[in-house]
This record gives sequence, structure tokens and C-alpha cells, in this order.
Amino acid sequence: MSRKTAMDAIFSAKPTAEKLGAPNSAPQTPTPPRIRSGAIAAMGASLQQLTEQAKIAENIEAGTAIVELDPALIESSFVADRIADATDPTLDGLVESMRESGQQVPILVRPHPTSADRYQIAYGHRRVRAAARLGVPVRAVVRKMSDQDLVIAQGKENLERRDLSFIEKAFFALHLEALKFDRSVIMQAIATDKGDLSRYLAVAKSIPEHVAAAIGPAPKAGRARWLALAEHLQTAASRKAADKAIADPAFQTLDTDSRFSRLLSAITKPTATGNKPETRTVVAISGQKIARVIQSGPELKIAVDQDLGAEFAAFLIDQLPSLFETYKGANGKGEAGEGDALVNQQREQE
Repeated sequence: MSRKTAMDAIFSAKPTAEKLGAPNSAPQTPTPPRIRSGAIAAMGASLQQLTEQAKIAENIEAGTAIVELDPALIESSFVADRIADATDPTLDGLVESMRESGQQVPILVRPHPTSADRYQIAYGHRRVRAAARLGVPVRAVVRKMSDQDLVIAQGKENLERRDLSFIEKAFFALHLEALKFDRSVIMQAIATDKGDLSRYLAVAKSIPEHVAAAIGPAPKAGRARWLALAEHLQTAASRKAADKAIADPAFQTLDTDSRFSRLLSAITKPTATGNKPETRTVVAISGQKIARVIQSGPELKIAVDQDLGAEFAAFLIDQLPSLFETYKGANGKGEAGEGDALVNQQREQE
């Protein structure tokens, strides 16, 4: 056999299973069971839900998420900024608006500082009341806030809506002062300066809180009329007249501005004697007329005689502080002393 023939025979020969293996062939592996597409979809949905829940929790933590809360889980702010008004006609309008169009603006709450799973309002009290009346959840932003952060947010939102009346701002300031907030925080909460804050506090301290609560916010009354009411309520007689007016069953049937007018009229009406003011003329020992004292209900005015000019009036004003101290110290009871011999008071009716 030639060499060429031998080589052809070697390369043309077919390998047998006993002599040659298949070292380069892939090993046989069992086929995994096929997962149905429904199970994959369910797993994907669960992962997506967990991702969304984590994102919501993160947004809540940052105070940027809007969530729906049961109104029953929400408590009022720890400091009142409004005077409740049972006759408030705007609440019915808000209820109807939310019934027709839903809640457009979320409220702001914080996790309750002492009660787990409850919340405390920074602002949005009326929206919570409306949602409770409708039996629907209230949309809210949940944000961690300190007491100071809460009252500043509470005041800022009310100022932006411009619907707090003068007396509501006054009592809001008084409540914050009672809670020992710094004056700078109170001024920031009601957006006022030091001088106006003092006036707000003076009015709130001069009007008994039960009287203000009985009147309500009275938004049309304005600063000047509330100041007048505060001034008139400084005597025991006027406070008694105010309590009598409030006790009248017809009083609470009026709207809040009418209640204010009714009360102011009740404590400033003239005395029953002919419905005319009572006037006393003050004369010196010499018989010279010095002044007239005019009393109309609880209000008392002193009119200096024009012949004495402005100089005597200025002198009298300067002497009032010392006269007041003399009045308080006389006999230890504020009774009149020997100075009465210098003045003769004659009563006359006009």
C-alpha cells in the first residue's frame, strides 16, 4: 500500500463510540420549569407597590407628599387662632364646594406630639370640619414641625388668606403670649410690629374672653370699634350690661357682626332717666364754674369750661396720675378725702 493510500484511509475512517468521545460538546443540563407570565406580573406589581410606598414614606418624611387622612384622627392646633362661630354661613358654602369639586387645597398637619397615629393641624380647620360633615377623607401634607414652626405656619397661612378678623388676631397673640412664646415669634406669626402687637394684646386683655366668644369674629367691626368696646368694658356696670345682652336668647340668633353691634349698643346706651345723659357741673369755692362731667351709661367725660382755656386742661391732665394715687390711698379704700371741701358738685339734667 502506498503511503498516500494509507494516509487517505486514516483520515477517511469514522470514529466509533467506544474509541472516541465528544470532549467539546456541551454538557446536558435539565430544563428549568417554565414560569407562567401571570406570576411574573404579580411579582412585578408587588415590587412596584413596595417602591411606591417607600417613595411616599420618603416624601412624607420630607413633608412633600399629599395623603388622605380620616378627619377623626386630626386634632386642632394647640393654640386657637379663630373664634368659633356657630352661625358662620361660609362653612356651608365650603361644604358644597368640596361636595361638587373636591378639596382643592390640602391642609397642613404634623404627627401628634403625644398620640401615636394621630395628627395636629397647623392650618385647615374648616376644611377638616367640611370633610367630616361630608364623611370623606381630608387631603393633607404631613410635616414634622416644632411648636414654633407650627404657630408661624398657622399664622402665615391665615394672613395669606386674609380672613382673620382683628379680634381673632388679638386673641391669637394673647394665647401665644400665655404659652410663653417670645414676642419676636408672636410678631412673626401675626405679621405685625412691636407697637401693633402691644395694641392687640391690650384689647384682648381688656375684653373678657367669654364676651369675645359670644360675639364671634365680627370681621366688619374693625380695629376702631373693637378698641371702643374694650374701653367701654372697663367698668363693672358695663360688664354686667354685656353679660345681660349675651344671655338674651335672641342674641345668638344674630350673625356675628350684628351681635357685636347689639352688645356695643347695650353697654353705651344712655341712662334710663329720660334717655338723656346725666351732667354734673363742678364749681370752685369761689363759685367759678370749672368743668362739666357728662355720664352716658358707663361712659364718663370731663369738659373743662372754655373760660379757663387750654392751660387749665393741660394742668389737669398732668395732675391726673397723682390724683389717682391720692384716690387709691385715701382711707385705704380709695374714698374721697378732705379735698372734697374745695369743690362743690351740683347735678343738673340736660
